[in-house]
Amino acid sequence: MTSASSVFVAPFIFSTFRSVPPSSPPPRFRVVCRSGSSQPPPSTDLRFALHDALESSGFDTSHARMARKSFVSQIQKLSVIERETSICINRCVDLGRTALYIAAEDGSLISQSPNPLPVDAFLECLDDLSMGYCSHYNSSCRSSRENFLESIEKYLYVKKGFWRSMAKNQAEPHALYLHSVLTHRSGSAVMLSLIHSEILKMLRLWGLLDFDVEIFFPHDLPGLPRAYDKQKSKESDQPHIMTVQMILGEILRNLKDAFWPFQHDGADSLFLRAADAANCVDKFKGFEGSGYRLASAKAVQHRLHHGVWTDFRFGDMRRALSACERLILLTTDPKEMRDYSVLLYHCGLYEQALKYLRLYQDTKSSSPQNPLTDSLSNREEDAVEKLMVRLNLIAMEEGWTRSSYIRNFPGNNSEPW
Repeated sequence: MTSASSVFVAPFIFSTFRSVPPSSPPPRFRVVCRSGSSQPPPSTDLRFALHDALESSGFDTSHARMARKSFVSQIQKLSVIERETSICINRCVDLGRTALYIAAEDGSLISQSPNPLPVDAFLECLDDLSMGYCSHYNSSCRSSRENFLESIEKYLYVKKGFWRSMAKNQAEPHALYLHSVLTHRSGSAVMLSLIHSEILKMLRLWGLLDFDVEIFFPHDLPGLPRAYDKQKSKESDQPHIMTVQMILGEILRNLKDAFWPFQHDGADSLFLRAADAANCVDKFKGFEGSGYRLASAKAVQHRLHHGVWTDFRFGDMRRALSACERLILLTTDPKEMRDYSVLLYHCGLYEQALKYLRLYQDTKSSSPQNPLTDSLSNREEDAVEKLMVRLNLIAMEEGWTRSSYIRNFPGNNSEPW
């Protein structure tokens, strides 16, 4: 962290915990960032569509808006340095709290419960998990750094029974949200990485951990996130180290991929799936869309016109839009604006879709990076051009903005059909 940042630990200062004996559980506290060199707030000109459209259809979005506001308050603390800081070293952004705000917003969009997700209660569960290690701790754990880190892994994966879920879609959504993972003890690799990291950070603050540690994020299917001594890291470990921005982006991309409304087997990108459903993708010679793909496209359109947001195996437009909006706020990749635009197109929000597609093209043209020339990228850019032409043609028609907004956007029927 930068020298401009001021971090305090409530209710006591950090040095208080240097002398806490392992047999005495430390007081409960969380790290708070008072100030620092942070990113400027996201522009209010973005005017995301999801909450306004839901509200115009009769949904109560107060809890969702509050959760989104709290999410933004966390990511605004991401300075350039903080974005590249390891999740085990990060101090400014409370990753556990931020992940729970993501769950709180999506939960309110789905359930329409009059009560918001109890974020503080689940934070206490996360803190209790860290404090529970103190009773598991003994002198043999300190015989070496490797034994110490191994004892934490055994505590998390054996004693507490956390395991990695292999589900990649909405068939097992609890693996993608922190509060559900803490409840069911089954989660995605990124959620287990976050929990493992939170335990390590708390142990560092309590003085039980006095050396630098990284989380090894697994890219294979069966692997578990594991901690290792940073002094013994190798160059080959670099692709497995998660920064603060990377872990937040991975959480949101998992949700976006799981709830994307156009689900089908194949290697196409999410954008091409939606663009194909909108007939913005040229078919190669001898290639026709599969029956499953056509069914997916028709099912999405049918649900949108009948006020139904979600259907098993065919995604969830609410949570896909929500993930896209938060990824845009996180400013990880301009392509998030492109993907958001094509979803807005399918919702009939043509004016907003055109706005974000133009933002994507403007951002891409000003980027210093070399343009990609692989086959997939070429197909994506061709689809972008076709979608842009179509949206510009629609924009030339009279009265398309307000009428389509009310007519096509989903109503208050949230049950699958």
